[in-house]
Amino acid sequence: MSEADVATRAPESDAQETTIPGDTPAQSGPTMGEHCTSDRPTPTGLSPKGELRKLGGVDVYLAKPDSYPTNPSKLLLLLSSGTGIKSTNNQIQADKFAEEGFVVVMPDLFEGNPAPNSSVPEAEAEGTSFLDKIKLKAVELAKSFVIDEWLARHTEEKVMPILEKVIDACRGEFADAVGNGGGIYAVGYCFGGRYVLLLASERTQVQTGWGGTQKPADEEAGEGANVTKKGPYIKAGALAHATLVSPDDFHGLKAPVSLVCVESDPMFPDEVRETGENIMSKVNLEHEVQVYPGVPHGFAVIGDYDDANIKNAQVTAFEQMLRWLKEH
Repeated sequence: MSEADVATRAPESDAQETTIPGDTPAQSGPTMGEHCTSDRPTPTGLSPKGELRKLGGVDVYLAKPDSYPTNPSKLLLLLSSGTGIKSTNNQIQADKFAEEGFVVVMPDLFEGNPAPNSSVPEAEAEGTSFLDKIKLKAVELAKSFVIDEWLARHTEEKVMPILEKVIDACRGEFADAVGNGGGIYAVGYCFGGRYVLLLASERTQVQTGWGGTQKPADEEAGEGANVTKKGPYIKAGALAHATLVSPDDFHGLKAPVSLVCVESDPMFPDEVRETGENIMSKVNLEHEVQVYPGVPHGFAVIGDYDDANIKNAQVTAFEQMLRWLKEH
């Protein structure tokens, strides 16, 4: 096995008929792959430059251009994978956008509870007996349940209010950047990718009671219910290898979006992507979709790979997302 295979192969890849180096197998139900819950090695010589602080009562990682506020900047939300705001790679990713002229706010979507690591280290699986491998598979299965439990604690009903708090605070503290950009921009990776779609949408909701629970208007329309419309919250957005996306998430989109997708990605199936493209085209929403072959889910986030194709694709994906933001 080559060094590149060791560096990028998923532990479960022996069980797959076809594999992409570093990818994870399809799993049923609301789950995420290892690239959403663990980081690649940080590239040599890179380290975070921003700061962890509170904004609107929410923990955030903040990265600003060196020239800000002397020179005008734009406001960008970066919505991370399950590894969260304390991930070194996520912080460096935010810094890269800051170097391009954005005030970058990466909010803690998980209230201090990032996703548990779902993978068994490759070293544990090599050189073990058949029985030991069965045991490792059992550990993987148990960890998948842990991931599902974690996801149940971080639903749309929990995450959207966090984003609304941060957006309101950004409009206050960074009003200059929001005004200079004519609104707020957003990028999202893995778990955060879906929320770029939600922030780019206008959604009709019904709010009843004091609990603030919101449901789509077509599901609940009781007497005295207050029907409201929310969004879009952003001017434009870009998302890479999103997870947990359903075709319904493409309905109501109002802001232009760019999608970085992985070919045959079990975390963002082709049928969901194609349905989404059809929905966006039918309503004449400005959008672009680029599908990257031969790369693993999670490839667009800062991280070191031995495979030159993955390295090049990572650079190209960043350029795609950056160009989209600057053009809008």
